Amino acid sequence: MFKLITLNLNGVRSASRKGVDAWLSKSKAHCICVQELKAQKDDLDESLSTLGGLKGYFHFAEKKGYSGVGIYSKHEPSDINIGFGNAEFDAEGRYIELRFDTPKQKRSIISSYFPSGSSGEERQEAKFRFLEAMGPHLANLKKTRDFILCGDINIAHKEIDLKNWRSNQKNSGFLPEERTWMDKLISEIGLADVYRQLHPQTTADCYTWWSNRGQAWANNVGWRLDYHLATKVLADSAKTSTVYKEERFSDHAPLTIEYEFEI
Repeated sequence: MFKLITLNLNGVRSASRKGVDAWLSKSKAHCICVQELKAQKDDLDESLSTLGGLKGYFHFAEKKGYSGVGIYSKHEPSDINIGFGNAEFDAEGRYIELRFDTPKQKRSIISSYFPSGSSGEERQEAKFRFLEAMGPHLANLKKTRDFILCGDINIAHKEIDLKNWRSNQKNSGFLPEERTWMDKLISEIGLADVYRQLHPQTTADCYTWWSNRGQAWANNVGWRLDYHLATKVLADSAKTSTVYKEERFSDHAPLTIEYEFEI
């Protein structure tokens, strides 16, 4: 089995102070995809450059205290791609891909942090530009290799993916354009939403993010924003999934999926 975790840390140093390393060490994961590092290379001492006993690889944002993604891996990659060839968003530290290639197979694990448009119209337009660039990138990647993209996608795809869908239809994260992009990713590009493949109808237990405002966490007023998006051969090997809520390391919960394959 290959155990893969995705988690938006909302700051790697903050999550570390809340005990994320101890939990990840007990998880025995093979790979951990993280988003929103909010750190630079010089900020990561030995305790943060490894996590859960795994070696970390990172894409830092140029802006300090902002964005940034990483992958902690048990296995040494054959190649590392930092960024996906888009100058605007590569400067924001939103994509890292570890490749694990052998003579018989080409596989990648990707950690990506999609922009949020909730702060205003300017950032929503940036989010649309990101989606416009990311779709073709993933379509082209799929032509040559199998992969799993893990990350905070900042989109709740269906009505069952958030608590208050009726009142959020005009809000970033549940806009018709964003949901249509997800539709096309699945139906046209052919990627699988692995959690939904395993749990087609799950509602309240699927949420991975809760606002820090009001009593969202206490009342489970959440959104499913964190995904494993995979090519068919890898998605079809998925066996179990878990959203871990017993401890809180950030405003997101870790999503763990176990696959029946080896790197």
